Amino acid sequence: MANFVQKSVTKAATRVLAAPIANVTAFTEVVDDIIANNPFGCTAYQSGSETLPAVEKTREAYTARVVYENGEAETVGQVTVKCPTVAAYTANVATVLANAPLATAMGGTAAHATDNDSFSAAVRCHDPGGEVYTVTIGRETVTVSSYSADAILATVENWADAVPALA
Repeated sequence: MANFVQKSVTKAATRVLAAPIANVTAFTEVVDDIIANNPFGCTAYQSGSETLPAVEKTREAYTARVVYENGEAETVGQVTVKCPTVAAYTANVATVLANAPLATAMGGTAAHATDNDSFSAAVRCHDPGGEVYTVTIGRETVTVSSYSADAILATVENWADAVPALA
């Protein structure tokens, strides 16, 4: 019987942030900086007959929590809003906060509990050495995955060290 032969070694590494990214605006600035400025020096590449960009956001998710408090400042209810984009997050939070019938049904006043929000985005990157890897940014972590060259992790780590929101 034939044995399996290892073809590659892929790694993953996670940085836990000292403090969560402050808000969706700060989060978006970090992700948009990667897309616009390509701080990892990635290159466009071919996959089949398609030319793919050097860096590309492949997944994003935003979750907001709205709590309802009664007159004694006790939480009497909550609504969690899961959104596919920042625009949807912003619009949906505003809609829930302005929904008077929902507040009446909950028996309290709506407040956006921003400390309980979560955000994540995955960016696919093509290293000049040919590897395709992913940088996933969350509100509390940054993960580099599916890489094998240690230089990739060093490049992302150097970039993260220079981004105040990722300390």
